[in-house]
Amino acid sequence: MRTTWKPLGVLVVAVAIATPALADVPAKPTFTKDIAPIFQEKCEACHRTDSIAPMSLTTYEEARPWARSIKARVADRQMPPWHIDKTVGIQEFKNDRSLSDDQIATIAKWVDAGAPKGDVKDMPAPKAWPNEQVWNFAPLFGQTEPDLIVKSTPWTHKAGQNDAWWKPMTETGLTEPRWVRAIEVRPGSIKGRKITHHIVLRLQQEEAPDSIAANPVDATGAQQAGTFMEWAVGKQGEIMRPNSGKLMLAGSKIVWDIHYSNGGEDITDTAELGIYFYPKGQEPKFRQVLHLMGATNAGGVDIPPNTVKATQGFFVLRQAARVESFQPHMHLRGKAMSMEAVLPGGQIQILSHVADFNFNWHNSYLYADDAAPLLPKGTILKITAWHDNTAAKKSNPDPNVWVGYGDRTVDEMAHAWVNVTYMSDEDYVVEVEARKMKLNLNTQQQQQQ
Repeated sequence: MRTTWKPLGVLVVAVAIATPALADVPAKPTFTKDIAPIFQEKCEACHRTDSIAPMSLTTYEEARPWARSIKARVADRQMPPWHIDKTVGIQEFKNDRSLSDDQIATIAKWVDAGAPKGDVKDMPAPKAWPNEQVWNFAPLFGQTEPDLIVKSTPWTHKAGQNDAWWKPMTETGLTEPRWVRAIEVRPGSIKGRKITHHIVLRLQQEEAPDSIAANPVDATGAQQAGTFMEWAVGKQGEIMRPNSGKLMLAGSKIVWDIHYSNGGEDITDTAELGIYFYPKGQEPKFRQVLHLMGATNAGGVDIPPNTVKATQGFFVLRQAARVESFQPHMHLRGKAMSMEAVLPGGQIQILSHVADFNFNWHNSYLYADDAAPLLPKGTILKITAWHDNTAAKKSNPDPNVWVGYGDRTVDEMAHAWVNVTYMSDEDYVVEVEARKMKLNLNTQQQQQQ
């Protein structure tokens, strides 16, 4: 039995969750009946033809040669990549792709039995996956493409070239404020996906100094660009919660920060940003802002040789808010990261802890509707990052050097992207009461079962 803390503003609910016995593991699992459904649900998003994984697992013939490797990878929870510590913090996510204990046991038993194929009649119908080179959000809004498409200027990455960071700025062309209800980001071509490691998009616009979206000023006195969206392997975009959105102002610009790596051939590509607006005159009630939290500058990361070092950063909520997501970002020496809420009364809640960070995967953990923490004005979000600059960290290129903040993969960072939806104190009280009622109702239903 473990206890999961569910953050709910000043209300903290301790929910005891019994660890289930492995009752759903079939006695003689086969690929067609038992394994294929697991792969479709949790693996094929990457492991399919023309996707990012090195092999496809959509058929028995494709999966069988990798059986023992699959067992090893899922047994130690390296695959699917999901690095949230399952013993602390929030455990309900919209995009949870981790395997259950039953699923891991089923795969292991299948491999140990010789990986039998099974009856072809048991094979589920192939899963229809979206085309990564079309605008997949458009049909959700009855459209064929986004309302606004902004492209970066082209970049050519030469075969064998070292990593590069391309940071152009492009105009949005907006002449009036518009509210955003969805964002989609993608490399401009299939070949572009081979070299694009991640894309950070920043929104350059002048906010009122007291705005929740106001950023520090640079040396010229202009506000620095605020984070708008981040794309990485395995991500597509984001859709705002109903009645909430991001605000783009007239004259705004997109500042791109695109990390390109060697693709083995000369490749020219552009990054593309697709924006879906609320209809004109329809203004959402709540504003959402993607914040950069933690150690966000060169002075915040100082990692001596052969050392495990913790780094912290703090962010104060100037209004009541709901935290929508948590995405840690470090480099090769990144070990772990946690996000805690320090409430105005001094109580501390662990919201999420990534215990085994892996630079190859940039997971954004999207909290489920009934689990996204509701936090009062004045709450401090504390981001703690741990770096392992020792030989014990397999991805560490050199444990004998000092490491500081920088863009290069061999440098380090120690921040998180955190989506926050702001609300008034009155709306916060309404949201908390609604959450209480729903949790109480769910508890009653569970007790009756």
